[in-house]
Amino acid sequence: MNTEIIISNLAKRPVRTAVGVLAVAMEVMLILVIVGLVTGIKTDNAQRTQGVGADIMLQPPGSTMFLGMSQNVMPIELAEGVSGLEGVRDVTPVITQFNTQDSFDLVFGIDPESFDRVSGGVHYLEGGVFGRSDEIVVDDIYAEAKGVGVGDRIQLLNHTFEISGIVSYGKGARLYMDLEASQEMTGDIGMVSLLFISAESPGAIPEVIERIEAVLPEYKITRMSEYMSLMLNTSVPALDAFLTVVMGVAVSIGLLVIFLSTYTTISERTREIGILRSMGASRPYIVTLILNEAGVLAAAGVVAGIGLSLGIASLVPSFYPTITILILPNWILNATLFAVMSALLGALYPSLRAAGQDPVESLAYE
Repeated sequence: MNTEIIISNLAKRPVRTAVGVLAVAMEVMLILVIVGLVTGIKTDNAQRTQGVGADIMLQPPGSTMFLGMSQNVMPIELAEGVSGLEGVRDVTPVITQFNTQDSFDLVFGIDPESFDRVSGGVHYLEGGVFGRSDEIVVDDIYAEAKGVGVGDRIQLLNHTFEISGIVSYGKGARLYMDLEASQEMTGDIGMVSLLFISAESPGAIPEVIERIEAVLPEYKITRMSEYMSLMLNTSVPALDAFLTVVMGVAVSIGLLVIFLSTYTTISERTREIGILRSMGASRPYIVTLILNEAGVLAAAGVVAGIGLSLGIASLVPSFYPTITILILPNWILNATLFAVMSALLGALYPSLRAAGQDPVESLAYE
């Protein structure tokens, strides 16, 4: 009986039903796509950094996990000092810059020889390493996204560069330029952002870290095998605040639309509710009936929202190859709970109002 009443009420008002479902779908989609975008950026950054092949990353005191935000305040001479420590095989200094001109890309200023020794060498698909200060190497994903090739000129960091080579994705950054040219560009002559360090063997890594800590106690030392988990599990205040605002807006949208939809529906169905009350329907029955109706709207909206989110996540890389949207199962569950909660809260007051109506007055309502 309840199911028939719910289906009949929803089918009787198709536009209002569609608006309610769409509101919940937008709520779910907003949460999943935004959180998926942030998670995708963090995961991609972690995977590329781990892909450098180093065992240890050494950064100046107070450095952040996001490499493009690191300052060039580490003397490059430290590379020689660290390379002389027992158990260290190779060290490569790197300057990190974050390009925001037309896109958001991490740029490494590197010494090609030491970078290849630590990373095992980058794989060139076309061209070769830069030979001049105005040449740059890009990865294949960047080249595809921008539609560029070897010999083409690109604008970034307020400079014009000629592409000398295209490499396979996954070695730290999407773009690579000469270390000294990067120092001149930033004005940080003799300074670098970080050191990538490789040990002589996996077993030597703990001892190498201890030796670095002994000579550079204030510097930030990160074991690369731990970097991925740190990126995915550590809270980042600015991002956490951003996600909280996004989820608050999304939940508010779902709650308000369901509230308005249910409230106006109750007004239109005052006489129907009076008939049910006169036939012996209790107040809890009326409340449960309306909340069940809101639950059906929420369920349909959740399914639609998840489907749209997965569709967007699969389509975005086709148009923007450098952007990854990673939708995780736990966030699908969170978005579902948020959507159902907002729908039920939105329908709660109208359902209580409907249950509290006087049957005689409701039957006389026109």
